[in-house]
Amino acid sequence: MRIVGIGASAGGLASLEDFFRNTPCNTGMAFLVVQHLDPTQKALLPELLQRYTEMPVYEAEQNMPVCANSIYVIPPNRELRVLDDTLKLNQPAEPRGLRLPINVLFSSLASAQNEQAIAVVLSGMGSDGTLGLQAIKATGGLSAVQTPGSAQFDAMPKSAIAAGCADIVAPAGELPARILACVRRVPEPDQGPEYSHPAHASLKRLAPILRLLREQTGHDFSLYKPTSLNRRIERRMAIHRISDLADYTRFLAANNQEVQLLFRELLIGVTQFFRDPDTWNYLIEEGLPELLAGQSPEHTLRAWVVGCSTGEEAYSLAIAFTEALEHAGQDRDPDLQIFASDISPEAIAIARKGQYPLSIEDAVSEARLARFFTKHDNYYQIRPSIRDKVLFARHDVILDPPFTKLDLIACRNLLIYFDLALQRRILPLFHYSLCPNGLLMLGSSETVGRLTHLFAPLKPKIRLYRRKPYDSIRHSEFLLESFPPMSTQSKEHPVPSNQAPPPETINTLQSAADHVLLQVYTPAAVVLNADADIVYISGRTGKYLEPAAGKANWNIHAMARDGLREALYSALKRASVQSEPVELTGLMVQTGSGTQAVDVTIQSFTEPDALKGMTMVVFRDAPVPAVSRRRKSAPAVDSGYAAEIQRYQQEIESLRQQAKLSREELQASNEELQSTNEELQSANEELTTSKEEMQSMNEELQTINTELQTKLDDLALAQSDMQNVLNSIEIAVLFLDQDLNVRRYTERATAIISLRESDIGRPLSDLTTSLRYPELQEDARQTLNTLAASEKQIATTDDRWFSVRIMPYRRLDNVIDGVVITLVDITDTKKLESSLRKQPRT
Repeated sequence: MRIVGIGASAGGLASLEDFFRNTPCNTGMAFLVVQHLDPTQKALLPELLQRYTEMPVYEAEQNMPVCANSIYVIPPNRELRVLDDTLKLNQPAEPRGLRLPINVLFSSLASAQNEQAIAVVLSGMGSDGTLGLQAIKATGGLSAVQTPGSAQFDAMPKSAIAAGCADIVAPAGELPARILACVRRVPEPDQGPEYSHPAHASLKRLAPILRLLREQTGHDFSLYKPTSLNRRIERRMAIHRISDLADYTRFLAANNQEVQLLFRELLIGVTQFFRDPDTWNYLIEEGLPELLAGQSPEHTLRAWVVGCSTGEEAYSLAIAFTEALEHAGQDRDPDLQIFASDISPEAIAIARKGQYPLSIEDAVSEARLARFFTKHDNYYQIRPSIRDKVLFARHDVILDPPFTKLDLIACRNLLIYFDLALQRRILPLFHYSLCPNGLLMLGSSETVGRLTHLFAPLKPKIRLYRRKPYDSIRHSEFLLESFPPMSTQSKEHPVPSNQAPPPETINTLQSAADHVLLQVYTPAAVVLNADADIVYISGRTGKYLEPAAGKANWNIHAMARDGLREALYSALKRASVQSEPVELTGLMVQTGSGTQAVDVTIQSFTEPDALKGMTMVVFRDAPVPAVSRRRKSAPAVDSGYAAEIQRYQQEIESLRQQAKLSREELQASNEELQSTNEELQSANEELTTSKEEMQSMNEELQTINTELQTKLDDLALAQSDMQNVLNSIEIAVLFLDQDLNVRRYTERATAIISLRESDIGRPLSDLTTSLRYPELQEDARQTLNTLAASEKQIATTDDRWFSVRIMPYRRLDNVIDGVVITLVDITDTKKLESSLRKQPRT
């Protein structure tokens, strides 16, 4: 069963109506609806949605099971999550203006359904839903967004589309058909090779697509499992509504952006903190303590997380190392370096930030959250003590050389996407990279297969292996097969066989001469990046630069010697905004052997691409000033020169202190402005949320008002019908309430009782009547008390006779609410009776 999460806000009621009006009732899916609601008011959304669909609509309850072909609506002042096809409701932790319930639902849906998850963003203000859609995309789910032009409020759809999260963009009424078409076309993850589909292609038919990917991304997917490749390619084809593989190949060749989107689709990784808790518990309690026990205190532990995706596994491993030290009772804190790699630059960027949604509370214990994370309004931030242990890098395990001398490798749920040949090539590579007795950690669905001569399992059903002693360099062919092709750098084309060989002697002589000239006669120089960090050194720079004390720092401002630092600072700023080089001449630099005059040339680069954005600084020794050459003969001049240098240094130090104070003041002002900006942002978010909630409530009230107006019109029509019926029967009828006050009467009653429109509400005792019936009020009261009907024949002052019947007035809800008096004219009957009595008897 697939679960569809739907997020809406202001203007969402009309969009939801269009969506469900066009959704079949037998899709086999369940629909979870989250709308921004006023937490203090009861929502009418379930009742309103029920009018547009035949599927049952429920208000979500705690631990309610999710059933197919049903709709579940979030209640007010709650957050809705999904766990094992069960609904979970939580009290929001954030204040009213900062709540993002759509993100909460989508994130939990991504964890619960993975590739099966479907998320829909409809009309609304703000950006709620965008982060949740990113989580859906990261797990391979399907995301749909309402066309901004068809939404009453387009902020939410625009935010989702701008973030690149929308697989399908269409009006709300068209989204159900588009989603169903995509779902029916894409094979399910558990369908094996026997799956047959018109567009389901073999690797041979996929070769043109794989070649396009290799040419434009530099990554080879030819050794991935065909079923996985087919499923992801079919998904992109379904999104674009392309049914033929050849048509999609042509579309791919003409659309570079689609190549990148398909590349990201193939890289979708499913990950979370401490996935498979039993494996992590065993690693912390037994595996890592045994590994630590066999290492010397000065040993630096090295680990490699392959296919780290967005970083959860890498940070879990860093936390596990910390807890394993405590579990083993070791008071030392060995150096730890974790290399985490992935071929997705987007995933690496997310991992480096170390920010994760609040939904990780489902996977990470409260103790770990409190110790290793810092909680913010909308996310958790990894603490520096854990973040500093992990180094993230873009790396292709298939093509790039591996990390080596490792104590542990974690490669979880990556091998399942590779075919058997590639698995048998990668696992020996891991064996080669591990130190003796190193650990290999695989996913719950992965094993080492037949390579038991390389790895030994530590415990049954726990995918944790220890490296066996085996000469992988001698006995494995993977090194010969993988090197040198294991490099993502573009390869040079081979030289044709009929081409004359290059003159080796000339090249050798020229290379040797160039090497000597560069090493001996070229001036010292360094290349800086945009942050003024040294990335390349040429020649001997020790005379001008020296490492700063403390933690290693390769910034040139920290390494420049006295006399050079201040001039470099301003010159680098000038060089960054002009194309001509900046020349500094005659700078007096304090070296280890005295004062040296130095000329400096600074040049910023915009080309070639390898040097774009970088700056080169060239140092050259200048002639010593005359005052320095005459030191022995003119000590007074030398003394004056030294005093001048000291004065300049004092002025520089004073300026540096002033600059430091100014910087601190600016920093304080900046923090105050930042605080004010955050407060204003918070107030704006609260106002936006309140506006959305009021808009949603206003839409519900408008719908209810329309219904009430319709009922009012029906009631007026029914009242007119009743009045016409009463007037047409030519019977005098008088309606009295419980206090025997006039409520309603027919026109014929005015001929017997003095009634007019202003008498509505007057007591019966105040009315004059031609009936000779002084007990009328008493009999009406008796009927009201006993509920027994009364009927009498009463004469009038003008010699007419009426049958007066008094009955209880009973409402539809069976409540007595007055009496009804009917007066039927029986004058003719009485006259006939009198004449018959006067006739003689025979």
